[in-house]
Amino acid sequence: MTGVRVKLAASAALAIVWAGGAAGQQQDLIGFSPQDGAAERALEARFDVNLSADAIRDRMQLMAAEPNQVGSPHDKANAEYTLAQFKAWGWDAHIETFSVLYPTPKTELLQLVSPTAYTATLTEPPIPGDETSARQTGGLPAWNAYGGDGDVTAPLVYVNYGMPADYAALQRMGVSVKGKIVIARYGAGWRGLKPKLAYEHGAVGCIIYSDPADDGYGAADAYPKGPARPEQGIQRGSVQDMPVEAGDPLTPGYGAVEGAPRIALADAKTILHIPVIPISWGEAVHFLAPLGGPVAPKPWRGALPITYHVGGDGPAAHLVIQANWDQKPLYDVIAVMKGASEPDQWIVRGNHRDGWVFGAQDPLAGQTAMMEEARSLGALAKGGWRPARTIVYASWDGEEPGLLGSTEWAETHAKELQSKAVVYINSDTNDRGFLGVEASYSLRGLVDQAAADVPDPETSANVRDRALARLEVDAAEPGASPELKTRAAEARRAGQIPVGDLGSGSDYSPFVEHLGIAAINLGFGGEGQSGGVYHSAYDTFEHYARFGDPGFVYGVVLAKTAGRMVLRAADADVAPLRFDNLADTVGVEVDELKKLVASRREQAREVDRLLDAKAYALAADPTLSSGPPDREDVAPEIDLGPLEQATDRLRASARAYDVAAAHPVSKAQAAKASAILQGVEQALTSDHGLPGRPWYRHLLYAPGLLTGYGSKTLPGVREAIENGQWDVARQFIGLTAAVLDAADAKIEQATKALSE
Repeated sequence: MTGVRVKLAASAALAIVWAGGAAGQQQDLIGFSPQDGAAERALEARFDVNLSADAIRDRMQLMAAEPNQVGSPHDKANAEYTLAQFKAWGWDAHIETFSVLYPTPKTELLQLVSPTAYTATLTEPPIPGDETSARQTGGLPAWNAYGGDGDVTAPLVYVNYGMPADYAALQRMGVSVKGKIVIARYGAGWRGLKPKLAYEHGAVGCIIYSDPADDGYGAADAYPKGPARPEQGIQRGSVQDMPVEAGDPLTPGYGAVEGAPRIALADAKTILHIPVIPISWGEAVHFLAPLGGPVAPKPWRGALPITYHVGGDGPAAHLVIQANWDQKPLYDVIAVMKGASEPDQWIVRGNHRDGWVFGAQDPLAGQTAMMEEARSLGALAKGGWRPARTIVYASWDGEEPGLLGSTEWAETHAKELQSKAVVYINSDTNDRGFLGVEASYSLRGLVDQAAADVPDPETSANVRDRALARLEVDAAEPGASPELKTRAAEARRAGQIPVGDLGSGSDYSPFVEHLGIAAINLGFGGEGQSGGVYHSAYDTFEHYARFGDPGFVYGVVLAKTAGRMVLRAADADVAPLRFDNLADTVGVEVDELKKLVASRREQAREVDRLLDAKAYALAADPTLSSGPPDREDVAPEIDLGPLEQATDRLRASARAYDVAAAHPVSKAQAAKASAILQGVEQALTSDHGLPGRPWYRHLLYAPGLLTGYGSKTLPGVREAIENGQWDVARQFIGLTAAVLDAADAKIEQATKALSE
């Protein structure tokens, strides 16, 4: 523990510690006495002095010098370099190795076979002035990992972004994708949903391209003149069905260690059934320009110099994908600094290290900043400081193909993590700009306080106030959505940084959504311009140094922000969790469910009315092929009372805890309460898991089945209502109310421990 303790005048002379003030009050850090809070901020000032933008820059240049995908020589070299650095900084570090299914291309072919012949190159030529982009030997070509093998020839259909609404529009146009190869553009949803939905609608193959309207010359000047995706830029990426399950497809729910049983490839749930390939817009125009059929609706039209048609029965493509379905090694670097007084309570901090090619912005911008945190913490330790709780730093391998390294480590150490881990703090990409955070509801106070104490390098404000200002300005823009306006108004009312809900797409998923460990995911962006080279061979050191974070100052800001969260979580007398936000947010979400049921009912009745009145037929252009939508089921009455009642109980317990936490308590009380609080997030999980995907056990937040990365809150209930599965909705109303009551019981126990 840091700082000076206040002593009782009583004969027992019990040491007194402070459970903390209200979230957002800068003068009293959550979990600290006022004296200890001042000492903690002094420690953080020493932490800041050790941070170096030049060190981050040099580290990135080294680590992004060669292709860095799973199984590559440079991936292993980076693991060994990271290990050596941690050891040099005084950490107890080692590499944990896993063996995972990681398919790589053996044969790839994409051809237009009619009306003319064209063969895609599926490569990215070097960019003048970008030395790194010429070092692609050993790197991956165009590749979507975990798509199916196949050799198919079929007509092409353009499906816009390939999301559910696009297929509904195709149905009304009278265009089927059954037996066809679809071509979809990146955006509007996670890439893995595009081939999955295509298969579910009967397609035999899927092409995904980057339209210049989204991240090419329609958005900014193309690289090298500007930051946007150049003509031959290709977005690689995984299409593993991660909304169902993360990690190695052959070791579901347990670690892929040596000797672990593997299920058959045919039984893997997360491998897709049709071949998939990504291409550049420079290649895509050859496949899109010849298409006939209906002219694409206006929202479907990108920035290519063509008339966008849907196709269907005309030009055909030949797509061949054959993969090496073998196992590759993963190298997770794990570094430990043992806690002085609470060694069995862990603060875990992670960022992944592998990329699709060089990976400067994704992920090395985050990785190199995290390493700078670890270097500074090592310097503090050499100067005599030790954390109260154990700090674990993790450099993950295999995130890009499916959160492999973090998931296999978390599954291997599941019991220990569930008994010891207090919080998992994650970062990934990082750019110049504004702080963005998603977090467990109980950690939002910690996030807000840390952000309020970090200065923004471009303004005189702190990063919290700058993020709040950005939100308010965006909400005031003409055309801003009602949801954005509501979010801005709530953030203004609370005076706290806007914090998003946890979905998926980075290494926090196995911790919070599978094991039930409270988590934070953070990074900066919005002014840096790295999106145009995302997952391409142009995500290089040179591009990042020009357009991502010139000067690498936001790498330092990320290290300051995440470092404060690590330090405060490690040193707080009482674990820095608060529950008023948990109760209030769940209450808002229950109200949203009520509105969702009502809107579903109203929409179904309106569609049925228009169908009965033959309105769709009368409104249609008789010269174009079109049809009416399908009838929808009218939503029945759904009783959300159990959720409302559980939320009310939780709100009362949260308030009682805040009262107890605002008073001085003994060291023993603080330790007892912290041990109880460590299990609150786990109480929000259920052994049932979510419908059809039991790996996801958290019942308050999860990635949506049809959003991929995007979060669904109260997902068991919400998605059942959205899908018209009324019996499932009723079941998960009960299950979700039960986990809220379980968390409520934990909070009451912690309150009692603080009050005894």
